[in-house]
Amino acid sequence: MNKIAVIDYGMGNLHSVSKAVEHVGRESGMSVEVSVTSDPALIRQADRVIFPGVGAIRDCMAEIRRLGLDSLVAEISQRKPLLAICVGFQALMDYSEENDGVECLGIARGAVRYFGDNLVETDGQRLKVPHMGWNCVSQSRKHPLWAGIPDNSRFYFVHSYYIDVEQADEVSGRTHYGVDFAAALARDNIFATQFHPEKSQDVGLKLLSNFLNWRGVDA
Repeated sequence: MNKIAVIDYGMGNLHSVSKAVEHVGRESGMSVEVSVTSDPALIRQADRVIFPGVGAIRDCMAEIRRLGLDSLVAEISQRKPLLAICVGFQALMDYSEENDGVECLGIARGAVRYFGDNLVETDGQRLKVPHMGWNCVSQSRKHPLWAGIPDNSRFYFVHSYYIDVEQADEVSGRTHYGVDFAAALARDNIFATQFHPEKSQDVGLKLLSNFLNWRGVDA
């Protein structure tokens, strides 16, 4: 049995994520048990952990800390495969500019920055914020979660803040929307995406399937 814990702190797209994981498990013939939970014991017992998130980072961080999940996420990232999605990825960073500035978990080095109210492309085209819809992800380094996914595949994004990773060698995928930003990060047991794999159709489901088979840093 492949036990997956989806961390519930009241801010994640929990139903979509859990259903997508159950779907790819069935499709691959794998026995998968998905728990949507904030119970530290269940999260520690899981084989793999998903850390999702949507909404304002201040509210997210407040709930993460209230539930004692800040130290737990740091612990889990050292012990087993962790997939962080959207605001879950942003929460891993040092700091976010959102809500007049919020200290995040500091598990990964870097900052979360606002696209801006006057975002334009190099050709002068005005861009809407939030960045919402499909965009290409350039795979900047190999990783087991990219297996079977063509480079520059299109994934689904919804965000007004982008991630500026301090250590370039940890960036596993990049996307351009007015600025170049980290669409994916990979370090040891952590794989994090700004895009939503659960909303990204076939390529997103493939990434989730790869996660179900990934053993982490020792693989």
